[in-house]
Amino acid sequence: MGKIKLPVKTPRIDMTPMVDLFFLLLTFFMLTTTFRPQEAVQVDTPKSISETTTPERHIITILISKDNKVYYNVDQGIDTSEHIRGKVLQAMGSQYKIRFTPEEIKKFEGMASFGMPITQVKAWIDAPDQSAREKMQVGIPIDSTDNQLTMWIRWARSYNSNLEVAVKGDAGADYKVVKKVMDILQDNNVNKFNLTTTLEKVTVKMDKNL
Repeated sequence: MGKIKLPVKTPRIDMTPMVDLFFLLLTFFMLTTTFRPQEAVQVDTPKSISETTTPERHIITILISKDNKVYYNVDQGIDTSEHIRGKVLQAMGSQYKIRFTPEEIKKFEGMASFGMPITQVKAWIDAPDQSAREKMQVGIPIDSTDNQLTMWIRWARSYNSNLEVAVKGDAGADYKVVKKVMDILQDNNVNKFNLTTTLEKVTVKMDKNL
């Protein structure tokens, strides 16, 4: 008597739940992701072999462009309910007798780095488009008569003393300007800060004569 062959069934996996899960995760990330605003200036940082990364939160970023203009940025930190960025703007406005509306403060909190005297910040916030804002980027004053960079740093650290500082200077920037920024940091008791560089790949070659 011949053997009875049982029909072979090909395993089938129902992918419908996986597809539903994929779209659920995609929707979640689309709704919760916050895109970082574009920086005020493109900086070609010098190269180094350091692999230490600069923190992304609780940090003051000072940018120095190729044409030696200075820009400033401070993030909201992990707890955005503290509104650090908005508080710093209001403090600067109070010091220089400039009133910012609640709408302007809220808008400022979502913007990126900037480089201009405080008297032009209100117009920068209310500018109709990015092109108009770029024309206002003339650099933050750092001279001795009106050192506004010092005030931005002081007010930010007064609301969050744990803020770290990163200096992101262009490789073509004048060393005197970079040194001036470092002096300002030291004057504000910031003796430890990050110098942002581009990681350069290092290739080690073996000497055949060894």
